[in-house]
Amino acid sequence: MNRGNYPESPLDRPQSGQHKYEDDLSVIRSMMERSSRFISLSGLSGVAAGLIALLGGGYALYLVHREGRGYLSHTAMAYTTGFFTQLFVLAIVILVLAVAAATYFTVRKSKKAKLQIWTTTTRQLLSSLLVPLFIGGVACLALLFHGQTQLMAPATLIFYGLALMSASKYTFQEVYYLGLLESILGLISCFLVGYGLIFWIIGFGLLHITYGILMQRKYR
Repeated sequence: MNRGNYPESPLDRPQSGQHKYEDDLSVIRSMMERSSRFISLSGLSGVAAGLIALLGGGYALYLVHREGRGYLSHTAMAYTTGFFTQLFVLAIVILVLAVAAATYFTVRKSKKAKLQIWTTTTRQLLSSLLVPLFIGGVACLALLFHGQTQLMAPATLIFYGLALMSASKYTFQEVYYLGLLESILGLISCFLVGYGLIFWIIGFGLLHITYGILMQRKYR
């Protein structure tokens, strides 16, 4: 039958056109994902941060025992101001090293993937992360001011977990679950006062390492 000048029906178009249309949609979805989420986080960042926390936590336990207290035995002892100063300096060193490691591996992954690092999404991610951390830092200072040092480790876990959950909407979903586990550990630690450092090591050390390994295997 002669179709004359009638327009071609969509059903008569080559199947390859449909495949091209689906490929285009896939590319568009990928571009939207890249623009709305920070995908340069490296699993190695988590591993490095976890190892640094493990070493720092181990050194903190050494300082406790050096003061004459068996940490898990709950031997009653009043700590000196100098001892808490050492712990504070140690915490700052751990924080600086962990941030430096995370920055290094994130920048390296971004360069390898040829992705721009400083974007609107990056600013939103940092804002969502830093606001809860700042509030948590002030709360920890208040605990220190009132002498409630036994609650500082649980507080850092809780607020850090909340910060991760807040920031997770701008990056990988796994970050949300890491934050949830961190906060749960902190809440449990609130009821086991005296074991805060152990929970801190588990949360910032072991959980970070586990998360980092899983992320590296999944998104490498």
